Amino acid sequence: MFLWQKSQPKEVVYNEFTPTVENIQKTTIITGKIEPRNEVNVKPQISGIIAELYKEPGDYVNAGDVIAKVKVIPEMSQLSAAEMRVRLADISLKQAQTDFQREENLFNQKLVSADEYDKSKLALNQAKHEKLAAEDALEVVRDGVSKSNASASSTLIRSTISGVILDIPVKVGNSVILANTFNEGTTIATVANMNDLIFRGNIDETEVGKLVNGMPMKITIGALQDLKFDASLEYISPKAIESNGANQFEIKAAVKLAEGRKIRAGYSANAEIVLESVSKVLSIPESAIEFSGDSTFVYIIKGTGKQKTYERTYVTTGLSDGVNIEIKKGITTKDKVRGPEIIADEKEN
Repeated sequence: MFLWQKSQPKEVVYNEFTPTVENIQKTTIITGKIEPRNEVNVKPQISGIIAELYKEPGDYVNAGDVIAKVKVIPEMSQLSAAEMRVRLADISLKQAQTDFQREENLFNQKLVSADEYDKSKLALNQAKHEKLAAEDALEVVRDGVSKSNASASSTLIRSTISGVILDIPVKVGNSVILANTFNEGTTIATVANMNDLIFRGNIDETEVGKLVNGMPMKITIGALQDLKFDASLEYISPKAIESNGANQFEIKAAVKLAEGRKIRAGYSANAEIVLESVSKVLSIPESAIEFSGDSTFVYIIKGTGKQKTYERTYVTTGLSDGVNIEIKKGITTKDKVRGPEIIADEKEN
């Protein structure tokens, strides 16, 4: 009897589903990070050594605030040229003073014309200004600042925008160089406006065609207890980049933070974006669908109990969210559809 019972075919039991009216959305998750829209590297306008640092990372600065001071190490050839210019200007000034005194005596005796006297006076004034300019140039080469431009000194490194200092990669005593044709220059500080943030990530080429600027997104930062906030898509790259053998397109979205909410730059984040959606459509679990080539079928349940049969029926499908699928044609809410077979473990539970 035992062997006979074991040899008997076991009854096959299937899940059963009733079509329902649902809203279906096809979404995708994009991995990226939160970044400030405007992040500026502040660089010196003169080469030298960091003498003082007035700010620290995390400090808020306004445009024009002094971040650091640079001590100039003059180049010897430029210093020598500037010193020579001062000496020549001094000689020229002494000669101009002598000439003017001579012309003034002659003019008082009415032995020269007023025109000659005015020319000598003009030459003296020019010589005085030339000496002042030469001394200013020497101070700039030697000290990086002169008395006449102390308030706009290039030795004082100022922030070019208002924002939060994200990083100061130099220390007092470090050598710094200004940007020129051959190098990018030394970054003194990185400043960004932390009230204007963006999400930056990459999306696969199979999905990018469904994106349009202005689409809403939901951003989630897992490191902050799954903090969520809204964003709006504002940029889709016109050119793909290859990543792990797949073509992907860069996207950017404007982050909308709640008033008074602050987050830091560089957090990893996930963006959920709805690619397609349909409302109030007939749907069933996708596991109940039989795919055969380009056609789709379901099995409609007929009868009850041991008289139960399954009728293979062609259906027209629509949007799927990976769990449920839209049924456009072929069944109604009055039908019952056969799902996948219930395995032994499921029967016991």
